[in-house]
Amino acid sequence: MTRVADRFVRAEPRATAGQFVEGLLSDTERKTCWSLAERAGHTDPQAMQRLLRTAVWDADAVRDDVRSWLVEQLGHPDAVLVCDETGFLKKGVCSVGVQRQYTGTAGRVENSQVGVFLAYVTPHGRALIDRRLYLPEATWCDQPDRLAVAGVPDQVGFATKPALARQMIAAAVEAGVPVGWVTGDEVYGADPGLRADLEHREIGYVLAVGCDRRVTVNDGRTLIRVDDLAGRIPTREWQQHSCGPGAKGPRDYLWAWITTATRPDEHRWLLIRRNRTTGEMAFYLCWSPRPVSLHTLVTVAGSRWSIEELFQTGKGQVGLDHYQVRGWTGWHRHITLAMLALAVLTILAAQQPDPDPNPKIIALTVAEIRRLLNAFLLATSLPSAHTLHWSIWRRTSQARARRAHYQRRQAK
Repeated sequence: MTRVADRFVRAEPRATAGQFVEGLLSDTERKTCWSLAERAGHTDPQAMQRLLRTAVWDADAVRDDVRSWLVEQLGHPDAVLVCDETGFLKKGVCSVGVQRQYTGTAGRVENSQVGVFLAYVTPHGRALIDRRLYLPEATWCDQPDRLAVAGVPDQVGFATKPALARQMIAAAVEAGVPVGWVTGDEVYGADPGLRADLEHREIGYVLAVGCDRRVTVNDGRTLIRVDDLAGRIPTREWQQHSCGPGAKGPRDYLWAWITTATRPDEHRWLLIRRNRTTGEMAFYLCWSPRPVSLHTLVTVAGSRWSIEELFQTGKGQVGLDHYQVRGWTGWHRHITLAMLALAVLTILAAQQPDPDPNPKIIALTVAEIRRLLNAFLLATSLPSAHTLHWSIWRRTSQARARRAHYQRRQAK
């Protein structure tokens, strides 16, 4: 918290922010303002709610501090930036950016918000370093009254998910974040603007595309669908490589690469991954400012799974999705503080000694580090009167909310 203390104008929100982050790291089951306030010894949740809504502090500046801290600890010239989105399931229509839309969190169309995130992946560790809230065009950006109620700044307009990723990548590069590669799924691989930006910045990319994507081969003389091209590759040309360790061991696939360059000085390829058991394929457009090996492209492609694991860890360990705020400011503040809490765990994990090549015990995981923190540092003992006070406070507030709900229904 010392690293971000200067971002808070007054001592009260600074102290509350520290309690908030401790609560996110704690073993509290639901990390809402109510439960975090109870754990911190407050008599009501107002200080926690004020921290997220009206207190004077800059969430983007805190985000920058978190990013700088992570780069200090994990920075590597061949680091990979991974862009992806995740859904936050919501009820009602008031939460900023909410609408019925597809989210991988549920695996179907649900009422949800969608956040686009940027992860930083290096040999030393991985962490979330930036975030943007996606605002649907028709239901939000074309309705200025709705934007105003949610507190969306006037300068914020509609941006596609790849455009949000481009903003975050540009901010990271301009902040001096060392990076060699960018990867993402088909949503980002299909965007020519993102690919052009990366080539202009001389940052290599391995971006997934659909099976109907057409590429040029034979020095630009032949235009062909990538799935048709894959069917013409001889068996001997497929090579087995691991794209990184998984929960059940190395993730081994068969890989092939074909040059799609139209000039002799270009380093451009189509990378194809094939499942050894099912035969299912995935396709990637690749570019690099310099020649690289197939193994390098495979490693970058495999980095994309890191952000999925970070979403799972963020939601499961530090309450990334436990917020109960509706507005633009509250969403960004909660997400930023959750990213700070996750950075604490990530850096502690990265600071372990070099692993034993023949270990009899695995290294400390993020989940185990959080468990130990709670056992030795974050454990609290609150008096019974405090617990009873909060029981009464919760039930009184819930009764008040129920009465208001009944009155609204009767008025209709």
